[in-house]
Amino acid sequence: MDSNRNFNCSSAFNIMRIAVIPARGGSKRIPRKNIKFFGGKPMIAWSIEAAKKSDCFDRIIVSTDDAEIAEVASAYGAEVPFIRPLELSGDYIGTMPVIAHAIDWHNKNADIPAEKVCCIYATAPFLKPQDLLLGLNLLDSSGAEYSFGVTSYAFPIQRAMRINANQRVEMFEPEHFNTRSQDLEKAWHDAGQFYWGKTIAWLSGKPIFHGDATPVFLTRNQVQDIDTLEDWLYAEMIYKINQLN
Repeated sequence: MDSNRNFNCSSAFNIMRIAVIPARGGSKRIPRKNIKFFGGKPMIAWSIEAAKKSDCFDRIIVSTDDAEIAEVASAYGAEVPFIRPLELSGDYIGTMPVIAHAIDWHNKNADIPAEKVCCIYATAPFLKPQDLLLGLNLLDSSGAEYSFGVTSYAFPIQRAMRINANQRVEMFEPEHFNTRSQDLEKAWHDAGQFYWGKTIAWLSGKPIFHGDATPVFLTRNQVQDIDTLEDWLYAEMIYKINQLN
């Protein structure tokens, strides 16, 4: 993987590439989490700064419905050229229509339409510029329609358990009770950081997690989902550990 990290985005700027950072104002479990301070700066600043340092993008657009988030994003060097419509700001709105809206807005208001678009989540404080570079390189070289970060599960998923209606334990795959961990297939999950995609894939609503996506492998200390206060506290611990390395 490291051999691919020499790719230089800035040498190939003959097409338009944009980053879109969705940042809704109505987070419930961690209020105002997109601009809550993490590691000395607003959370969204980490994503904006990684995008800027990657030198991959002609535009870094934050899609938000919130005036304060817009102000913070602008202060850290992102564009907020529109306020996201209310119909795309509800609790149950997925990422795909938000990115499609931003692409459509850009293509209607810019001289050059976007050919490749990267969705970057606003809560990705461990995002590295070189991984954005690698994701673009893989998108270009693999023929895939998407590329995104993945990391390995810390425990074999074949040993996962459920709690049944009688409050008893059941294995999802009991046939693997005695299988050695090293003999089980390695499993990966979405890192929840960034998603490179070709414009046509975004606009057509083609699912990201399917056979036409290629992975960017990340180490587990680069990845932490941040949805609950427990997640946030765990991310702070990872941040402190990473600062020692």
